[in-house]
Amino acid sequence: MAIMITDECINCGACEPECPNTAIYEGGAKWTWGGGTSLTEVEIDGGEVIDGKAPQTPISEEFYYIVSDKCTECVGFHEEPQCAAVCPVDCCVDDPDYRETQEELAAKQTWLHAS
Repeated sequence: MAIMITDECINCGACEPECPNTAIYEGGAKWTWGGGTSLTEVEIDGGEVIDGKAPQTPISEEFYYIVSDKCTECVGFHEEPQCAAVCPVDCCVDDPDYRETQEELAAKQTWLHAS
């Protein structure tokens, strides 16, 4: 599963630099598929291809947020999600809407960082 940031976030920013996939963004900040990954383009549902550098709509305007499709729970990098390890208020938690196996997370990590 992916990690999510709850509305208890105090916007300290401790989590953002810890993410090896650059899946964490400040509230209101646009995100990209390519940021922190090797993706140059992504095919989304319906077959539309998006440039990896194209800015995407922020998921939250108020709090730091995690792009679930880029979150691998640090599989392939660390033994535990680093955002949760450094969060001073424990608001980086499992996202019940994104359940993935270790194998799926490893495959996502490979996809994000294929050379």
